[in-house]
Amino acid sequence: MGSSTSVWILGGYQSDFSRNLTREGLDFADLTREVVEATLTAASVDADAIGVVHVANAFGELFARQAHLGAMPATVHEGLWDTPSSRHEAACASGSVATLAAIADLRSGAYETALVVGIELEKTVPGDTAAEHLGAAAWIGHEGADAKFMWPNQFARVADEYDKRYGLDETHLRAIAQLNFANARLNPNAQTRGWTVPDLRAGRDADSDLGNLDDELNPVIDGRLRRFDCSQMTDGAAGLVLVTDDYLREHPGARPIGRIDGWGHRTVGLGLQQKLDRSADQPYVLPHVRGAVLDAFDRANVTLDDVDGFEVHDCFTPSEYLAIDHIGLTGPGESWKAVENGEIEIGGALPINPSGGLIGGGHPVGASGVRMLLDAAKQVSGAAGEYQIDGAKTFGTLNFGGSTATTVSFVVGSAKEF
Repeated sequence: MGSSTSVWILGGYQSDFSRNLTREGLDFADLTREVVEATLTAASVDADAIGVVHVANAFGELFARQAHLGAMPATVHEGLWDTPSSRHEAACASGSVATLAAIADLRSGAYETALVVGIELEKTVPGDTAAEHLGAAAWIGHEGADAKFMWPNQFARVADEYDKRYGLDETHLRAIAQLNFANARLNPNAQTRGWTVPDLRAGRDADSDLGNLDDELNPVIDGRLRRFDCSQMTDGAAGLVLVTDDYLREHPGARPIGRIDGWGHRTVGLGLQQKLDRSADQPYVLPHVRGAVLDAFDRANVTLDDVDGFEVHDCFTPSEYLAIDHIGLTGPGESWKAVENGEIEIGGALPINPSGGLIGGGHPVGASGVRMLLDAAKQVSGAAGEYQIDGAKTFGTLNFGGSTATTVSFVVGSAKEF
C-alpha cells in the first residue's frame, strides 16, 4: 500500500438485508445501534478503544429526512461520545470511500483503530419514489430526462454500448442474474435467499411454449433490462473495525480476519455519455474502471492470477458484465466467454459474487461497499459458510458510485500469517 503500515480487518457485521425496518417500526438510530454494537462484538473491541468513526450513507436526507449521520453512532452508543466521526457520500460507493478515509487516518498514525459503518434505509417510501431518490446520483438535468427509472435506463445504455461495440447476447445478462440469485440462497443475510426465481433464460425462443415467459414473469423495466436484471430496494447496514500493526502488537490476543493489501480509487464526471464519448476509441467501455482495478493490484503487488474471487457491483446485470472484462478475466467485450464457461461460478476459475452480490444479496446503497469488504474478509478467513470459496487467500472488490463516476477497488489478503 505504499507504506510500512498495514491495515487489518479485525471483525465485522452485516445486518439481514431482507428486513423492512419501517414495518418493524425502526429507524436510522435503531439500525445504527445494531450495526455498531454487533460490529464491536465481532471484533472483540470496546467502544472506548475506537479512535475514529467513518459513516457511509448516500440518501438519508431523501429517504428519512435524516442528515448529519456522522453523529448517529455517538447518539446511540455512549461509548462513542467524544469520538471523532464523519459521514461520507459517494452514491453507491459511499461505503468504499468511507473505508478509504479510515485507512488514511490509520496510515497517518493519528489513530490505531477505526470503526466504519455503512447504512441505508430505502423502504421508507413507495418503490417509484425510492427510484426517484436514487436518481439524484446521476447528472440531474443533463441525462435521463426521458427515463422512467434513472438507473435501469443508464445501465441499459451501458448494455447498448457493449452491443454496439462488440455485440451482446441478452442470454448472458440473464445468466448473470440467475447465478447471483442461486448464490444468494447460500447466504443467510441475503435479501432474496427465500425467493422463488423463474428460469430467467427460458423465454428466449419465440417459437417455444415459453415464448412469453419474460413478459409475464420478468417484465421489461427499461430498454433491454428486465425485473430480475435489477438489484433491490434494501434496508441494511454493515460494519468493520480496522486496526494498524501497532494495535495488533499491543493486543497479542487480537486475531484479524483479513488485511487490506491494496486499493484503487478513480473519479470521473457524473454523465454516462461523457464517459462513453471519452472511451469511444479505446478497447474498454469504461477505462477508468480498469484503471482502478489495476491500481489496487499494483498496490497489493498481485495480478489477477493471484486473486481467488471478487465481489463486484452488480446493481444491474450490465454492471457485472462490464466488471468481468474490466477486472481482466476476459478481453474487452468478451465477458460472455466467462459466463458461458462457468468461470464466475463457485468452483469456477474466478468466482464472482459468491454472496449473491447486489442483485441477489441486496443493495442498501451506503452499506454495499462495506459489505463487499466484509465478504472478502470472510472468504480469506474461511468464514463464508455455504458460499465459501475453497482455499481463498486473496479476494477483490469492485464498487461503483453512479454510472461508475466513483470507482473503488480493494484487494483483501489473508491474515493467517499474522
